Amino acid sequence: MNSIVTSSPLTFCISTYNNLEYLKLAVESVRKNSFYKNAPFIVYAENCTDGTNEWLIDEKDQYDLEVYIEKNDVPKGIGGGMNFCADKVKTKYIMFLHSDFYVGHFWDLACIEELEKHQQPTWVFSHRVEPNMFGNGSSRPGTVIVPKDTFGAYYYDLDKEILEDWIDSFTNQNNFTIPKAEGVSGLIKKEDWDRIGGNDSQFSPTSWEDMDLFLRMKQEGYQFVLTSKSMVWHFGARGSHRLEENEGKSSRRQIIAERDNAMKFYNKWGGMPTFDEFGMIKGISNG
Repeated sequence: MNSIVTSSPLTFCISTYNNLEYLKLAVESVRKNSFYKNAPFIVYAENCTDGTNEWLIDEKDQYDLEVYIEKNDVPKGIGGGMNFCADKVKTKYIMFLHSDFYVGHFWDLACIEELEKHQQPTWVFSHRVEPNMFGNGSSRPGTVIVPKDTFGAYYYDLDKEILEDWIDSFTNQNNFTIPKAEGVSGLIKKEDWDRIGGNDSQFSPTSWEDMDLFLRMKQEGYQFVLTSKSMVWHFGARGSHRLEENEGKSSRRQIIAERDNAMKFYNKWGGMPTFDEFGMIKGISNG
């Protein structure tokens, strides 16, 4: 299938694995709430066994999706999926998002407007709101944590209307930016993504690819900006990691992958990352 080319300045990109019910909400919200509702939308599905492949095939015309389905013995994972999607993009900007997002009104336009303020290569991120799933979470720069019954914590109990109204109120009342990357979802120029080379495949299928990418970008003079004018609901680690039963509990495979990739990161960089007060990587400590 050929890549979609339109007059839209951006392409939405999702890489997903066995996250069907949350993916449905993500796709619905992008087509409903984005300023560029009809922008190209690429979905890469890898090794899915939960009905995702069938749903994408059935619904791709309704939602105007550019769908790629693969079964790989060695998974690409989230980082490799992002690389795959980015290679297909023909627009000026790439908007990465996770399959466990529900996006607020005009979230995409707010990111574009922020990005255009900066001369140097920049990755712009949306402010997040998340449910407090385990009762011990607290808000941090760039993320508002709310009681899990505020809007609903799962795909089956999300109150979309109340959530959208709350997001509208937040973005209308707040206008700030902070130097922070919130996950690996956000808006970046296609040329800047290509220049840095995307995610390092040695960290596939998951974990530490983001720290490696941010550090390489930082060394090349890229900046990271989070804007309060763009906001998304994040169900909380149900799409960007490989999980048991997609309910936020890390699988044994993921724990092993995180350990192994931490060692790969150490060997590549000669140390472990250090962070600033916003939780953004600032350098390497070899102590």
